[in-house]
This record gives sequence, structure tokens and C-alpha cells, in this order.
Amino acid sequence: MDARPEVTGFYESRTGSVQYVVADPKIGRCAIIDPVLDYDEKSGATATIEADRILSFVEGKGYRVEWILDTHPHADHFSAADYLKRRTGAPTAIGERVTEVQKLWNGFYNRPDLPADGSQWDRLFADGDRFMVGEIPARVMFSPGHTLASITYVIGDAAFVHDTLFMPDSGTARADFPGGSAAALWRSIQDILALPDRTRIFTGHDYCQGGRDPRWESTVAEQKAGNVHMAQYRTEAEFIAAREARDRTLPMPRLILHALQVNTNAGRLPEPESNGRRYLKIPLDLLDAAWD
Repeated sequence: MDARPEVTGFYESRTGSVQYVVADPKIGRCAIIDPVLDYDEKSGATATIEADRILSFVEGKGYRVEWILDTHPHADHFSAADYLKRRTGAPTAIGERVTEVQKLWNGFYNRPDLPADGSQWDRLFADGDRFMVGEIPARVMFSPGHTLASITYVIGDAAFVHDTLFMPDSGTARADFPGGSAAALWRSIQDILALPDRTRIFTGHDYCQGGRDPRWESTVAEQKAGNVHMAQYRTEAEFIAAREARDRTLPMPRLILHALQVNTNAGRLPEPESNGRRYLKIPLDLLDAAWD
């Protein structure tokens, strides 16, 4: 049987994001997955409230951070990977196809001088790559669809599926961002659901369906039996048609244009300008709006 890591989720209510500390408590080593750097778009303020909450937990447990892992360049929150690397010294990692996302968004932001080779991270994972969290084996599954670069981390009996599947009552993730694909998302979900039924599934977001409390853990068996999209749309063609129709009704995430310029740079904020202040750059009329 696969090793069973200790998984602790940290829910960030502003964006509905779930961050994780995945640990081998036997030897006191851990990885941090999809950490959030706080950002308030109304004031432009940034903070490290969430990241410091994670660090406080890790310190309290006496764990050493071995990895800071992102599943993809997020469109709805800033990554705290750079901050956590500076605080812990742990290497950062993401999927190797992030270079394609960098090239795409560097064009959108008109920033030809920003490296698009993934060198901002310490390691770029390919499909099938293996690593360790403590003494617990981990591997990488390429899981595109939501983005070009999305990956799933399978650590022991736990799969961190980012924005492919949500909790069973909430279905699946959108696939209409630049570079997204409902067909690729379908195939990625099939690969995830082919994992052993007992595999624990940890999602990257929860939007508290029907007003319930936040939840982020299920199993492959529960997803196969009860995911409201996968149980209803049994063929690839049915899923693609339904996913694309739903995506056409969804507004863009409110932080997508803010976040991608930070997250394609491994969570690094823009460099201060001559007055010592940092500035984000927002391309106008790049994305379609779902006007009311």
C-alpha cells in the first residue's frame, strides 16, 4: 500500500484557494503546495498573512521544508513561492510546460526581456518525474486543460489535482483561459480517475457549494461515483460541449491580469521602479468580458 503522508489544508477565503503542507512526520520533512501571497486589488496592498500562517504551522511541528511546489501558474491569486523560498531556503518547482505559459503571457504583457525558459524555478518537472517528500515517494502527472502547464502531484496515497476536479458536488474546473482546452481537461481527469480508488484527492479550490463549509478532500472512488460533471457527462464529446457552454457564461477571475504577471515569474513581484514603488501592468481589452 502507498505511504500515507500527513496532509494539512489551509483555506484562503478571499479566493477560495486551498494551500497544503504535505509531511512525512516520521522524519520531520514536508512540502508546501500552492501557497498564497495575499493581495488586495482595491488598495494594491500585498501581505504574507497566509504564508506566515503556514510557516508558523511548520515551525510548530518542527518540520523542515524540502519543496515549495506550484501545480500551475494561478489566475486567481499570487503565489507565495518566492517569499517562502527566501524564508526557508527550500527549492521551488512547477511543471516544465510553464515555459509555454510564460511565452504566451510575456506577449500579452509586452515584456520581451523576461526569461521564458522557466529559470525562475529551481526545478521544472516533466510528466513521470519522481522525487521524495521525506521518505515518501512522489511523482508528477502532466494534467493540462485548465492551463497549458498544469500538473498533479501524487505523494504517497494523496493526489493534489489543482484545478482539474473540485469536490464532487462542484464538478470540474473551467478550461477557457488562454491555452486552456476542455478536451485536454477531459483526458487529464480520466488519468486522475484511473488512480487507485482509495487515492485521496485534494483540490486547489473550494467555493462552498450551497453555502456549506469549505471542503477539499475526497477520494477517487467518491469522485467517480458522485462528481456532478463526470457522472452526468459520460463521453468526451458530452463533457466538452457542456464544459465549453458553461465556460462561456463565466466572468474572468478578478485577479487574472494581476496574478499571471507575478505567477509566470515564480511569485516574484515586479522590481521597484525609480521611486521605490512596484507597479503591475494591466493589458486592456485582452480578454472578453461576460457583460451583465
